Amino acid sequence: MSVVKINVLTVPAEQREVLEKRFASRAHAVESSDGFEWFELLRPVDGTDNYLVYTRWRDEESFQAWMEGPMKAAHQGAGGEEGGDRPRPAASGSTLWSFEVVQQAAPKGA
Repeated sequence: MSVVKINVLTVPAEQREVLEKRFASRAHAVESSDGFEWFELLRPVDGTDNYLVYTRWRDEESFQAWMEGPMKAAHQGAGGEEGGDRPRPAASGSTLWSFEVVQQAAPKGA
């Protein structure tokens, strides 16, 4: 079954809009990756400053290939620029959680 990766991003309140705009501007960037199954950006609503970036992949190898290719290039400024005009990160911290899907369900009739 699939693997799930949840990146927990600590985002100060004043950076929330910046983070969401950056994700929106990269919409569809991961969708063509081999083995990609699902993405969600989850905004906190209960007083925490942690956003969750949920992705689901066919297998660990697909996730690792994306991490070493398209994701790495995007976070290094694809053109390989050093210093340059690259904006500061909106998140002040990040933790990656990893899970294997052992059970799943969909609404009846879906």
